[in-house]
Amino acid sequence: EDPSSSSSIQNSVAPELPGFYYDPEKNRYFRLLPGHNNHNPLTRDSIQHKAMECKRLRLLEEEEKQNQKTTRAGLNSSVLLQKRQLGLLSPTSYCRYIHELKVNCMQRRKIEIHSPDSSVAGTNNFKIIVADVACERIFTVNDVEHGGCKYGIINLSGLGKESLTVEMYDNLYFTNRKVNSVCWASLTHPDSHLCLMGIAETPGCASLLPASLFSSTNPGDQPGMLCSFKISTAWSCAWCLNPQADNCFSTGLTRRVLVTNVVTGHRQTFGTSSDVLAQQFATQTPVLYNGCRSGEIFSIDVRQRNRKGQSWKAIRLFHGSAVTSVHLMEAEHYLMAADMAGKIKLWDLRTAKCVKQYKGHNNEYALLPLHVNEEEGLLIAVGQDCYTRIWSLQDTHLLRTIPSPHPSSKDAIPSVVFSSRLGGSRGVPGLLMAVKQDLYHFSYN
Repeated sequence: EDPSSSSSIQNSVAPELPGFYYDPEKNRYFRLLPGHNNHNPLTRDSIQHKAMECKRLRLLEEEEKQNQKTTRAGLNSSVLLQKRQLGLLSPTSYCRYIHELKVNCMQRRKIEIHSPDSSVAGTNNFKIIVADVACERIFTVNDVEHGGCKYGIINLSGLGKESLTVEMYDNLYFTNRKVNSVCWASLTHPDSHLCLMGIAETPGCASLLPASLFSSTNPGDQPGMLCSFKISTAWSCAWCLNPQADNCFSTGLTRRVLVTNVVTGHRQTFGTSSDVLAQQFATQTPVLYNGCRSGEIFSIDVRQRNRKGQSWKAIRLFHGSAVTSVHLMEAEHYLMAADMAGKIKLWDLRTAKCVKQYKGHNNEYALLPLHVNEEEGLLIAVGQDCYTRIWSLQDTHLLRTIPSPHPSSKDAIPSVVFSSRLGGSRGVPGLLMAVKQDLYHFSYN
């Protein structure tokens, strides 16, 4: 059962009457009062919120009792091993089902955060967490009480121990400025810098900061900002790892795409008909994939010059709603995309057709990312309803729905990182969830 469905149970018990609410506990109808003010005890929103909160608490209680069961009938380790030994399961299928079992057995534990600055830990709400390629560090964006954001880096080397070690420092360059998008950049070495798309009332700002700025070693010798320029409202960003577009990053803006070389300062502008909300570069070719508010997904070969009257869009795909996230698969023949209608689709770029759809995602307005782990065949996404859902990449089966430890609200949507090696090559597997002021680890034994 999808915890986000609040009216299905009510409709199955009694018919819905306009202007009335049916209470299944009291087995009677109550009149809905007009308005959405705090003095109205019975509005449709408050009723739905109460039902959602009851389901969240029930699911949390089930998880604490370790009653989480696999969603596939007859799926357990002994049966899988027996089928594998009898030759009824291929090695690929066996590994995929084992990962499903591990996902359903994950248990939540709260992580204690330490900081050199005692005023940092536990004082601000997590907004965004983004892991580097090796999953050794996590860059965090935290909302502060007086407005703006605070940045920091969490070192995951202590994840297998009793606590994490976090190094966070106040925002040095974006005083009172929010951040819409963050990505790691490999300039001098892998994941050496960070691209930050900050917005103020007017104008916005794009900056490239060295990751060493957030290290406590030799604070007097830290390098400053590498580049910074003012832009219109930025929605997304991406760094290019292909050598044919070396040292370049893109910025998704209002009705245009800006590609900047941080060494030479050269910029290319590509006009679009809609806001660019999601971006990712391919690695085998210098091609940028963009997802727009209009629902269009298109690619740009950044080697070409943008000339008037010349069509520079290559692949074009279309969703029925605003595209909030794009993820290019490793072979770069397939693209995963999510939109504001809650649809997640897998596109075959060679035929420009949707080949799979993952159902159950919840979204109507938020810019929510997708997390794909192809090695273990898993897709992870956090919904607007604050539930974290995990699907099987192979057959689109919804494997698990994880409730948030905090009551659902617009400012409490979790941000997650999933990896089989949290902390580096010798790290521990699992899911990291940042929500409000807390950080949780779901062990993946």
